Amino acid sequence: MILVMPKQGAMFGCLLSIAVLAGGCGSQGSGGAPAQVSASSHDGQDHESDPTHNGWWCVEHGVPEKQCAMCDSKLATQLREKGDWCQEHARPESLCFQCDPTRADKFVALYEAKYGKMPPQPTD
Repeated sequence: MILVMPKQGAMFGCLLSIAVLAGGCGSQGSGGAPAQVSASSHDGQDHESDPTHNGWWCVEHGVPEKQCAMCDSKLATQLREKGDWCQEHARPESLCFQCDPTRADKFVALYEAKYGKMPPQPTD
């Protein structure tokens, strides 16, 4: 039987809690492989359903936010000036998945590489 003084008991409990919490980060899944990191872990952003466009992925258009000319007017202007524009669908030709659905493949691959699963379907 271990006797712990009240102050020491509180300190021991606090240290034990810290050790348990710290042990969870970077834990491994079955088979010794690193556990899958969810899209919403570590930075507080839910990248799969972030309507504020603060995340990595633009759910509305199915591309990384930094490449989404449909949300970034400056980027859209630059691409228009370079001649990369689909008048019919009001987006860069290189991002017009309606004209050529295979253009989405490289963006799907980026999402899969980052999150290990298919991206959500674009809403626009």
